[in-house]
Amino acid sequence: MCRNFDAAVPSQCIEDDAEDVADKEKANFCEWFVPSDSAFDPALKAKADAVQHALDSLFSEDDASVASSDDYIDEAEKLFK
Repeated sequence: MCRNFDAAVPSQCIEDDAEDVADKEKANFCEWFVPSDSAFDPALKAKADAVQHALDSLFSEDDASVASSDDYIDEAEKLFK
């Protein structure tokens, strides 16, 4: 959500003086943080949600169509055909 964020850069920040954030799940402070107006992309979020839903339904234990571990393997192999 920062203007300086760039996934293609090794440290994921285009600001050379910014400290590297090792654990991005924990709270951190960056002196170079500048909020980005374009950080949220609704189309990208919808696509990510659809993929997550597909994965959840594929690996759901409540799915009656997948009864045994062999069925799980068959379903996984279909992904690569």
